[in-house]
Amino acid sequence: MNLTEDLKNPIFKTIGEISDSLGKDVYAVGGFVRDIFLQRPSKDLDFVTVGSGIELAEAVAHHLGPKAHLSVFPNYGTAQVKFRDLELEFVGARKESYNRDSRNPIVEDGTLEDDMRRRDFTINAMAISLNEKSFGELIDPFNGLIDLHSGVIKTPLDPDITFSDDPLRMLRAIRFATQLYKKSDDSENPSYSAFRIDNDTFSAIKRNAQRMEIITRERINDELSKIMRAPKPSVGWRLLDMAGLLPYVFPSLIPLKGVEMKEGKGHKDNFYHTIQVVDNVASRSDNEWLRWAALLHDIAKPTTKRYDPKLGWTFHNHNFIGEKMIPRIFRTMKLPLNEKMKYVAKLVGLHMRPQSVGDQGVTDSAVRRMITDAGNDVEDLMILAESDITSKQPDKVRRQLEGFKKLRERMQYVHDADELRNWKNPVDGNEIMERLGVAPGPEIARLKDIVKEAIIEGEIPYDHDAAWEYLINHK
Repeated sequence: MNLTEDLKNPIFKTIGEISDSLGKDVYAVGGFVRDIFLQRPSKDLDFVTVGSGIELAEAVAHHLGPKAHLSVFPNYGTAQVKFRDLELEFVGARKESYNRDSRNPIVEDGTLEDDMRRRDFTINAMAISLNEKSFGELIDPFNGLIDLHSGVIKTPLDPDITFSDDPLRMLRAIRFATQLYKKSDDSENPSYSAFRIDNDTFSAIKRNAQRMEIITRERINDELSKIMRAPKPSVGWRLLDMAGLLPYVFPSLIPLKGVEMKEGKGHKDNFYHTIQVVDNVASRSDNEWLRWAALLHDIAKPTTKRYDPKLGWTFHNHNFIGEKMIPRIFRTMKLPLNEKMKYVAKLVGLHMRPQSVGDQGVTDSAVRRMITDAGNDVEDLMILAESDITSKQPDKVRRQLEGFKKLRERMQYVHDADELRNWKNPVDGNEIMERLGVAPGPEIARLKDIVKEAIIEGEIPYDHDAAWEYLINHK
């Protein structure tokens, strides 16, 4: 098979010509080749040459001129050339061997076949020649094209060896099964179906799950992030659970699993409810951190679960306790300890608020309070709350959606909603100390709360002078 028509970018001819001048064979490999057949765009281009990849990268960068930026990584035998909107990765063909207790391979020079053999899956073990004599020719030693058309993820070699050598490949298999979709051959009525992991490959993942212990959190988080950005993240989380990888990649989710029965009453399985909520959010928002908030919104339910003979199963304050758990989880998982963590924690703490505001009859004061607390994230909060509806009872779903609809309508009517999203108390602490002679301490917070409550309850406008007049009369 020849893929010349898919190599229209002149960079491929350029790299082929430079390689010919150096007497080297060069190939486009990996995800770029796979994505040609999946009709997916790809700007990150990987190239393998038989010989020194660094030497070829240096020659390419020199040819492209000052707009090309070269980065060399001699310890790994790789180099990168950034040129305009392209990232070109170069490596020499190699073969790898592993020590069982190390995540780092022993790398030696090898042939193209050696290089294809070391790759994770058959769909990533294809190459396209760029040399003039065979430009566009597909090299497919492990029938990756057949597996692409079948939508199957399998390893080129014995999966037990593949996964024991580099356990991250197990997580990558699940990420690809979540991320990749194949298009039907019907051009008039195209449909898409997800990839599946080959049975023998999946069994090997189960057998080697414990090997994930040698993989760094950073590498794991990179794969989890890609799962979370997929169209339907629940596919990945379900597979992680089924494969036995969940305890190694996100142990905090394990207590959510299962249903407990008392006096014939059970509660929903909070793990499967949670990943459904993530899908619901994903269908409405590309915001990865809103999806993480969905994943963690019920994280405190196992801690707060109680059975009351009159009320059944309760999870009182699971939202507030969950909010306090987020920093520890992010620290343990080595997720970013910055504004993203604060955003997730805030939404976890507030995720019950829209429902409770609706239960109160959607009063203006309750709406103002919710807008004030959520700030600029109030729309994300509403998406999370609406996505949290996963009941199988149509009447219950209808009532909840009607309640949220009324809440949204009321939010439109609250005339000061825009100011409240950027809430800042019109009475400043320094001004309180100066004008009222109050010493630094909790008394300042109490006085500021008096003003905040009056504004939220609609007793005074969101205005500095009105706030001061009110405070002087009610302090």
